[in-house]
Amino acid sequence: MNYTISQDTAFPTVTLHLSKGEQVQIERGSMIAHNGQVQLEGHMNSNGKKGLGGMLSALGRSVTSGESFFITTATGTTDNGELLIAPANPGAIRELKTDGSQQWRLNTSAYLASDAGTGYQMVRQKLGTAVFGGTGGLFVMETQGAGTFLVSGYADIIEVNLDNNEYVVDNSNVVAWSQSLNYNIEVASGTFGFKTGEGLVNHFQGTGKILIQTRSIEGLANLLMPYLPENSSNN
Repeated sequence: MNYTISQDTAFPTVTLHLSKGEQVQIERGSMIAHNGQVQLEGHMNSNGKKGLGGMLSALGRSVTSGESFFITTATGTTDNGELLIAPANPGAIRELKTDGSQQWRLNTSAYLASDAGTGYQMVRQKLGTAVFGGTGGLFVMETQGAGTFLVSGYADIIEVNLDNNEYVVDNSNVVAWSQSLNYNIEVASGTFGFKTGEGLVNHFQGTGKILIQTRSIEGLANLLMPYLPENSSNN
């Protein structure tokens, strides 16, 4: 994947540079513009399944995990294709490399784009804990194949490297982590944060990397809640 990310801005965009016949996959709705030398095609996000089975698979994952029912494939029609994309949330964009020895888990809101030769599968988390999660919910994405993924986070993204040790991150701030890491979703302290003000956390152990967004959409929603008008049954 040949791309550039705009710099010195809180709202970065990605410019994908496509040669003739080259393909990339992008999150539905992420396109801003292109130079007319790119063909966009939306298709069911069926993970390779065809026909009715593929449609039901895509629909089921969309309903249960928040994953997009459709995904968009962009194809360069000349050697000078240019496509601008951006995530829905304001914040940073980072590159993840995947191969036979390095794969990642992504919270569902993190995915932005990937090489055509890559893919992912949705994996259910432990129901008793993840049902209360701020991001990722009941499912996370597990990357597959060799290539490049682009992920996004709200505000900035920081990287933590673990070398056979432990790290605890608020569930709503986790963007991505190495599949080599073991993790559990736990209550931070007390009864769902009543003592500490915190909710659920991801407890990581092992060797690998964690990408953490410095703000959360959940936190923004809670901040705005007192200022939103209340619904009235009389209206």
